[in-house]
Amino acid sequence: MDPVGLAVVAAVLVAGVAVGLWRRRSDGRLARADNGPVEPRLDPALLERLGVTPAPATLLQFSSAFCAPCRAVRRVSSEVAALVPGVRHVEVDAESHLDEVRELGVWRTPTLFVLDAEGRVVKRATGVPTKPHLIAAVAGLLPAES
Repeated sequence: MDPVGLAVVAAVLVAGVAVGLWRRRSDGRLARADNGPVEPRLDPALLERLGVTPAPATLLQFSSAFCAPCRAVRRVSSEVAALVPGVRHVEVDAESHLDEVRELGVWRTPTLFVLDAEGRVVKRATGVPTKPHLIAAVAGLLPAES
């Protein structure tokens, strides 16, 4: 093999490893929705089309039919919703809501949005977040108990 071919193969391998490591590190991590100092409220009509009703905290999940990680996010989110009062889990089929997917910038499934009572995106994750991280994300959105 000539030196140019070896250099191309080496560059492709390095790029592939770098992308794989980046994706492994960021997958499932709940990141702050970075829309500036004040998160804009999502359009109430959009939330209604997705089946989101008012709640102190909502876990809005975008899934697709043959997505194995989507099943894991469904399980974790449902467990958190059952465990923490005031938290709702809404799962949306991304393929059936393409306009909403584009509007919200969902590039892959599973994508999970943590919404506050006003309909603002507080956190966002692609991949499977852990249950403790999800509980911590919604804890600050719930009213304090007396």
